[in-house]
Amino acid sequence: MADWKQISGTLVRIAAGSRTNVWGVNAAGNIYRYTNNDASPWVQIPGALTDIGAGADGTVWGVNSAGNIYRYTGDREAAHWKQISGALVRIAVGSRTNVWGVNAAGNIYRYTNNDASPWLQIPGALTDIGAGADGTVWGVNSAGNIYRYTGDREAAHWKQISGGLKAISVGSRTSVWGANAGGNVYHYTNNDANPWLQIPGALTDIGAGADGTVWGVNSAGNIYRYTGDQPS
Repeated sequence: MADWKQISGTLVRIAAGSRTNVWGVNAAGNIYRYTNNDASPWVQIPGALTDIGAGADGTVWGVNSAGNIYRYTGDREAAHWKQISGALVRIAVGSRTNVWGVNAAGNIYRYTNNDASPWLQIPGALTDIGAGADGTVWGVNSAGNIYRYTGDREAAHWKQISGGLKAISVGSRTSVWGANAGGNVYHYTNNDANPWLQIPGALTDIGAGADGTVWGVNSAGNIYRYTGDQPS
């Protein structure tokens, strides 16, 4: 994996909002935040999660094995996390105002920024979702089909993009990354006629930030930071 630098540690899920906001979860559910110090790269954060999302503005959300949803409140509170009503198995964070999730049935939800009535269901069915800081949203379904969110201006809400992916992550309109069922890694070219450029390496989960930061983990739990030139 010449385009990737291995970072010490072991994770099964990773999220990158930016170079300075990288979070992960290991197989035991322990939560880690990247320290920006390769000598001692991870600090453990209290709590237990199975998926995590990190935004460019520092926003962090997570879900646990029971489907409970949490928003990170930071070190100023001993609990570190505030539970938000609802149930999700996957969560993606572009920013404080762009949080999306998918539940166990594949239903899609967008956060309303209103904790009293936090989730608005969006038509469609997905198994993974990615949300960018600029409002960009992509998803994949159980068949591996790839969709880009077109917003409320279209009845379908989603436009299918050719290709097949199992995991997807969105930093922005120009930073969309995914991994397929075989672990192959792809970067979106911003050209729907020829949408995907394969990047050398093998990953099972990927995190893409708004600033071009990309991290990934493989099936062994090894952690990698992308060092290659960003494709044009």
